[in-house]
Amino acid sequence: MPVTVSSSRRTELASFLRSRRDRITPADVGMPPGLRRRTPGLRREEVALLSGIGVTWYTWLEQGRPINVSGRVLDAIADTLQLSGPERDHLYHLADVLIPGVATIAAGITPTVQAILDSISGFPAAALNSRWDVLGWNTPCAALWPRLTAPDSSRNVLWELFVTPECCRRFVNRDTGLPHMVASFRAAFGQHLDDPAWTELIRRLSAASPEFAQMWATHDVATPPSSVMTYRHAGIGELSFSLTTLDLTATPETRLTIWTPADDESKRRMDWLLANPDAPSVDHTH
Repeated sequence: MPVTVSSSRRTELASFLRSRRDRITPADVGMPPGLRRRTPGLRREEVALLSGIGVTWYTWLEQGRPINVSGRVLDAIADTLQLSGPERDHLYHLADVLIPGVATIAAGITPTVQAILDSISGFPAAALNSRWDVLGWNTPCAALWPRLTAPDSSRNVLWELFVTPECCRRFVNRDTGLPHMVASFRAAFGQHLDDPAWTELIRRLSAASPEFAQMWATHDVATPPSSVMTYRHAGIGELSFSLTTLDLTATPETRLTIWTPADDESKRRMDWLLANPDAPSVDHTH
């Protein structure tokens, strides 16, 4: 018995395809620019031609109509739109998972994982799921981000970064770090389109943060970031960390993230903070 893609998945697929088509110029695919182009991106008929599929069929796909999708066609479209690895995976999640369902993610960690976190004593470490919920952390993590690990906190990294008042923000290189984080969040969302917990978080973030709403509207997808990030602490100044992420295969969609000081000064400041846990912080004034 044939199955169909859920309406929410079709809507997301349509938006994603349009956003990727808009960013590819004729020059990118070896075509002349032509005249009277209303958009710098490719036209639907051009994507269909380059992909070797019918114009009507591709138009229906981009309109979110309930049609069947084959792996061969998806490969051709992905090649034409020059999708990256994460973008290609995202396309497959949106189009190939035909039976509506909700993938599960972890809401907690095992005592073993917490013991691993506790054993990392010199720099921050935390267990995060694909929704960027903080499931567990060590003492350095709580010292550097007291708001994020407080009992009344949302304990969601995206909420902390986007909704925290500007006076209390700790993340310094927001321009480069936040778009990548949102892109990895969207990649994971492709497997949770029918999950109210995800859609409600997106709704709340979009309503509370125009910055998040703007990034979310780009439809960019990526893997979790693994670059250098800089944070500011009121008591000790700026600290730079190199991010390392390790998948916890025994726990669905969960990763161990470790922030290793990127330079000697950051290491010295982190050591000082751990030796002085009552150092002043912007957090206790708000």
